[in-house]
Amino acid sequence: MISTTPDCAYFFRIPADKPGEEGDTTTVEKQAEEQSPEEEEYILCRQCHQAITKPADRIVMQGSHRHTFANPHGIVFEIGCFRSVKGCGYAGIASDDFSWFAGYSWRVCFCLMCLTHLGWMFSLKGLDTFYGLISDRLIEPS
Repeated sequence: MISTTPDCAYFFRIPADKPGEEGDTTTVEKQAEEQSPEEEEYILCRQCHQAITKPADRIVMQGSHRHTFANPHGIVFEIGCFRSVKGCGYAGIASDDFSWFAGYSWRVCFCLMCLTHLGWMFSLKGLDTFYGLISDRLIEPS
């Protein structure tokens, strides 16, 4: 199995076209070098380091990317808004109760790898969807 992890380089030998001719050594690393650095940067789950989203997926909602809200129990969350996520699942029935974004219903989002609560998926009548992810549960690339 070949890993797609950028830290690893796996070598394999390509068979020679003619018998007795030495084959060239090639690396998977060459493919990784061809990708732009932006494609490789991910925002990670702080708990397990699963790739969650990309910095390029940041969006502005209600005038800002970052927001600070308190839930009905008084727990304060600082969230960032994102257009899409790769490593999140969501659970529960969509709710309009106490939505931080007018007109949007929400569902809880969690890391697909370790099941840590990472934020919420917000939907506007099934048409427009974005994700509010809890800032201190993520690792941003430097």
